[in-house]
Amino acid sequence: MQPAFANPVLETPPKISISITEACPHACAHCYSDCARAPKAGELSIPAWRRVIDGLTEEGFIQAYFEGGEPFAKPGFLDLIETTAPRMMTLVRTKGAGLDAAVADRLAAARVGRVLVDLMGADAATHDATAGAAGAFDQAIAAIGHCVARAIPVDVLVVLTRSTAPQLNAILALAHGLGAERVGILRLYPLGRAKAIWGGIALPLADQMAALAALAPPPGLKVMQSWHPRDQNCCWQAAALNAFGDMIGCQYLREYVNYGNIRDRPYLDAWRNDPLYKQIRSGNVEASCPDCSGSQRSHGGCRSTAFAFHGRWEAPDPFDVTLNDGVDLAVLPDRLR
Repeated sequence: MQPAFANPVLETPPKISISITEACPHACAHCYSDCARAPKAGELSIPAWRRVIDGLTEEGFIQAYFEGGEPFAKPGFLDLIETTAPRMMTLVRTKGAGLDAAVADRLAAARVGRVLVDLMGADAATHDATAGAAGAFDQAIAAIGHCVARAIPVDVLVVLTRSTAPQLNAILALAHGLGAERVGILRLYPLGRAKAIWGGIALPLADQMAALAALAPPPGLKVMQSWHPRDQNCCWQAAALNAFGDMIGCQYLREYVNYGNIRDRPYLDAWRNDPLYKQIRSGNVEASCPDCSGSQRSHGGCRSTAFAFHGRWEAPDPFDVTLNDGVDLAVLPDRLR
């Protein structure tokens, strides 16, 4: 029997997200990886990552998206970027820590495709309080400036929380004034340290939708978000590795799945043959929002938040207003607390 809903089908994934390290000089209150200041035992070395990149290019991957932790806290990361960028479209997500003028020069010379900088507020007080590090805001602002000055395309990313919601338009104006091309507004995921403080930072869905409805971006600034009617199920195209080389499909599935280690199994083997991976990518879900599936061509919304709140891979995504069915997103299920 054919599934009631089905996502697009890819024989090979075009891009991969790599959490290169779980080291970070900040102590963000909602850190999904529960990062430490130094790289953790068992993280892949840069020579090991070079071998991984070699394998991924042979398998046909055309884009690599590096994140952390803080990528620039990984010794040798820039060397890896310089060998990866000539072979794959290369993007880097950073909090700005360590991205000074000299680093920006090397990123520009390597022709990095885009840098994405996290902002946790429109001012130093808000941002630094969440980052748990004095001066973090200034580092992020400087990093954006270094990249813009070298014509490296820049996006600003902001997680929608109780503290950022009232500042969204100020963040949009700030990003535009600094020369960022786009701002991505991201949902808050119940992962890592975020779970411990969820009740203090998470918003009910109605408040999330109200914050999005109130957006007034400056002319020329593109705003990206994945709430209704653009609620995406991007698992059909998602591939990801954590800092230890585990294949996890998506960074937001990091606590829920493991398809084996890249040192033991080619990524395409997991992509094509792992039963759970295939199920999650299929789009075979209990319910699908017609508006979102009409615009996104995929079904059911995010599998991470669906599983987090319902405990079923085929469950509806409660972050979509048509699928929420009374779920209070400001309260975590008991099994996640």
